[in-house]
Amino acid sequence: MLFNSFDFLVFFPLVTLLYFLLPHKFRWALLLIASCTFYMFFIPVYILILAVTILIDYFAGMYIEKSEGKKRKLYLIISIISTCLVLFIFKYFNFFNANFAAIANFFHLNYPIEFVNIILPIGLSFHTFQSLSYVIEVYRRKQKAEKNFGIYSLYVMFYPQLVAGPIERPQNLLHQFYEKHDFDYRRVVDGLKLMAWGLFKKVVIADRLAIAVNQVYGNPSEYSSFQLAIATVFFAFQIYCDFSGYSDMAIGAAKVMGFKLMKNFNLPYFSKSISEFWKRWHISLSTWFRDYLYISLGGNRVVKWRWYFNLFITFTISGLWHGANWTFVIWGALNGFYLVFAIWTEGLKNKIHSVFKTDSWSGLYSLVQIVNTFVLTCIAWVFFRAKDVHEAMYILTHMFRKSDNTSVFITNGKFTNQDFIFSVVLILFLSFVSFHQRNKSIIGYFLNKPVWLRYSVYLLLILSIFYLGVFEETQFIYFQF
Repeated sequence: MLFNSFDFLVFFPLVTLLYFLLPHKFRWALLLIASCTFYMFFIPVYILILAVTILIDYFAGMYIEKSEGKKRKLYLIISIISTCLVLFIFKYFNFFNANFAAIANFFHLNYPIEFVNIILPIGLSFHTFQSLSYVIEVYRRKQKAEKNFGIYSLYVMFYPQLVAGPIERPQNLLHQFYEKHDFDYRRVVDGLKLMAWGLFKKVVIADRLAIAVNQVYGNPSEYSSFQLAIATVFFAFQIYCDFSGYSDMAIGAAKVMGFKLMKNFNLPYFSKSISEFWKRWHISLSTWFRDYLYISLGGNRVVKWRWYFNLFITFTISGLWHGANWTFVIWGALNGFYLVFAIWTEGLKNKIHSVFKTDSWSGLYSLVQIVNTFVLTCIAWVFFRAKDVHEAMYILTHMFRKSDNTSVFITNGKFTNQDFIFSVVLILFLSFVSFHQRNKSIIGYFLNKPVWLRYSVYLLLILSIFYLGVFEETQFIYFQF
């Protein structure tokens, strides 16, 4: 079920109403049934895959908690391998199989293993990582094993963040299913506002930009260097509005019922470095890799070359997590390279700051840093969006070439020059709102404003969604992961 669908427009208020009408002791069961229903809107039989991973990690948590020594570690390893094996079969088997077949073909060897024709279960990577965080935290003795199988199942399947996060930790979410959440008008309204803002970012901005991006990236050889560059910038804002819009809706939907999910985005395109960008973008995933992979490899508490390796390999693996394609691996590796290069050249940058006295023109210098970070991010996004490495390299090598084509987009496509102007206006509006959100959320910004102004803004937001939104029930980008 998509958040931007009519089904969800019926599903959400119905589930929320029943949630507040039911006695507290039955609410978790309602949410579990609702979450199963929500997931089964995609491919019903795939709920069995979720059931398998839930069973594995539920019992693993129990056995890990009551075991000691090598046995305890063995149960953890069994749990991680079993859970990741499900992910590997559905998401990565064909990718590795194709690469092994290519190697065998290069050496003229017979390779008998056939490809598996299966559809990737929606959001599999997300609930796999959420399950893994549970068993790891139990192993580290930072979380008690959950005895109630239904509550643990709900922790993995909680419908607002089931298919695209935020990827929650057990310490933050599990205990909330035991707490009684009374109806609170202010909290409910705040949650609905956040959902409306997320929906606006998705259907008005992201899905409109997607028309241009799909048009250009669908056949990049037909477009000029300027058009390729514009489409890449548009994709940067498309993926941000698409994913942060989903996160806003997920956090808002949970907030309506009294649950607090972690913040997943914090104005990433205002970052002054790639390091800062990854502290602001998909925070639940970047902190997951930091806590469970990067630190486990030694983090920065090792010799410098090993530190570089830890950073690079962490981001390369995070790229593979996003998709079974070399484009994602290169995207992750490129971000890892950015970080390693920044650390390696830190001494040189400090000398430049000293010579040019950048503190005296800090505002301009900060702007230069933000633009530089955005450009580097956009270059990496080319690999994320392109269908293969060849196409990504074509776009990057042709993006900066001089072109005689002065139009923004071809007029016989779905996206015209007028659409381009409107899209730029939307991006500028988003940037303006984001700038004012630096110190206070969009919800908090209007709390102390006059009633007539607040409700005028809310009405304008709803009307904008209704009249300007692209309603084709476009799937959220991160659902494929």
